[in-house]
Amino acid sequence: MDVHDRKTRSYNMSRIKGKNTKPEMLVRKFLFANGFRYKLHDTKLPGKPDIVLPKYKTVIFVNGCFWHGHENCKYFVVPKTKTEWWLSKINQTKKRDCIKIDALKELDWKIFVIWECQLNSEKKYQLFNEIIVFLKKNNIE
Repeated sequence: MDVHDRKTRSYNMSRIKGKNTKPEMLVRKFLFANGFRYKLHDTKLPGKPDIVLPKYKTVIFVNGCFWHGHENCKYFVVPKTKTEWWLSKINQTKKRDCIKIDALKELDWKIFVIWECQLNSEKKYQLFNEIIVFLKKNNIE
């Protein structure tokens, strides 16, 4: 049973953003502070990646653990109400993620996926280091 009535739950869900989320902003601030320039949500690329680094021919997806079904993650808990509906929704998202990643690979783009849980205070510095290594390793210049 949900702790909120339908109207409250609907309002809460409507407030969840798909762009410019806190995890995404954290990654963008880090990239910019380290001299990396990027585009946002490029509609010309499959899946409108969150961050596009054309110089490196690399895209970065910042995925929410719940919404993208991050396996074995404490932030991905299947809701106890409307379970089938939620599982269907999350599985469709995962399928869409695979399709857009395959399409980007076909276009020779490099993909870096960041999960919301990786941006916790303890883990984010290691992740930021991995991003720099990944980008420098894949620099086309």
